[in-house]
Amino acid sequence: MLTSKQRAHLRSLANGIDTIFQVGKSDIKDTLITQTDEALEARELIKIRVLETSGLSAREAAEELADATGAEVVAVIGSRMILYRESKKNKKIVL
Repeated sequence: MLTSKQRAHLRSLANGIDTIFQVGKSDIKDTLITQTDEALEARELIKIRVLETSGLSAREAAEELADATGAEVVAVIGSRMILYRESKKNKKIVL
């Protein structure tokens, strides 16, 4: 579980990264979960956008992806979410 101070630190780091995935009308499928899992292992901190065509809100999608990948929801801002999971092999972020 992240503390508020850790969340604030991760949010500030996320300002400099681009959105790498989008959740669209097909919502969350196994391929998106796999891609998200791989991206979290490689980067630790990722940003995902939920399109208007999705049947899920950004909060719902964030919680579903976090549950499926063992990640933490750092923040949900508008249609974007920030997810964090400590990498097993590529530790880059110090909390």
